[in-house]
Amino acid sequence: MTGMLTRRLPDCRPLLADPGDLTLVFQPIVDLARARVAGYEALSRFPGTAGPEVWFTAAADAGIAAELEALALHKALAAVPDLPPDTFLTVNVGPHLLDTRPVQEAFATRPDLRRVVVELTEHAPVHDLAALRVQVAALRARGALVALDDTGSGWSGLQQLAALRPQLVKLDRSLVAGVDSDPVRLALAEMVGEFAGRIDAWLLAEGIETRGELAAFCRLGVPLAQGWLLGRPAAGFAPLAPDVAALVRGHTARARTASTVASLLRPVRQCEVTEASPGVPPVVLVGPQGEPLALRLADPRTGLAHTAPVSLRAHPTDDVAATLQRALTRSPAQRFDPVVCTDAAGAVLGLLRVEDLASAAAAR
Repeated sequence: MTGMLTRRLPDCRPLLADPGDLTLVFQPIVDLARARVAGYEALSRFPGTAGPEVWFTAAADAGIAAELEALALHKALAAVPDLPPDTFLTVNVGPHLLDTRPVQEAFATRPDLRRVVVELTEHAPVHDLAALRVQVAALRARGALVALDDTGSGWSGLQQLAALRPQLVKLDRSLVAGVDSDPVRLALAEMVGEFAGRIDAWLLAEGIETRGELAAFCRLGVPLAQGWLLGRPAAGFAPLAPDVAALVRGHTARARTASTVASLLRPVRQCEVTEASPGVPPVVLVGPQGEPLALRLADPRTGLAHTAPVSLRAHPTDDVAATLQRALTRSPAQRFDPVVCTDAAGAVLGLLRVEDLASAAAAR
């Protein structure tokens, strides 16, 4: 049986000799609240009619899975400098291949991994989760964000979410398809979204193909979405089509109600974390890419300024009650610190006061 399967699979070895046969396309990832492209996913394309899954299966069967994965990764990382401003690029890596020499050498071609999201696919089980955590920590130290792919199926369960603490959680297509007409799928998607919020991660609904699915996830307040309805894979970094942007804005406007935190946002000054005198609190101290690193606050009793960590972030479409609950479950030292509100790209939009959240939740 193994021999019959091998004969049906394409021969991957010529690809390694002539890397030009492997090409990349990029599918947009959309920030639903702002109706704009937040990032792109790099997807591999191969000669002939066989899909990428067939080629990667063939590579594994031939014992060159790491080499083929490294080739695709090398090409994707080379495209990072061409990204449009304020966008990121997700690159797919099998967690079982992350520590192999070819994949490590591909990552070494780009020491600075800012604006890169390493998407851990779940097509193979992970037997040493502790080792994977070490490898993920090394990527984060170089500026990368981490995503878990196809959450809701396979090995990527709640235990892996809790252990790896990804910044991006991609909802499996099996939970996205028909979600607008299936209350069970909708409840499961909401549950995954709530868990993602608890670990301070963004939820991405992958594989949206119908307007009904888009509307359902806008009502849930899911921040990111991807699928053929929003944009098909293309050879370059294409912007969101005007008609698609209008469609997203329409669904988002209908879904936006008083139950979201958007109306509670308060403007706040931002300063580089390296500035010696950030000024009168409150101030958000940001890093080189505008990411929030710390808060400069005034003690309400003494008025003395002090620096506090960013203990909680929220998206403008997050629910008021859910955000309040997350805020109040923080450690006592940070429980009443402001919540930093950011967009899907991590840019600071403003602050949310816990008092305002409590008042809005009580009024509902």
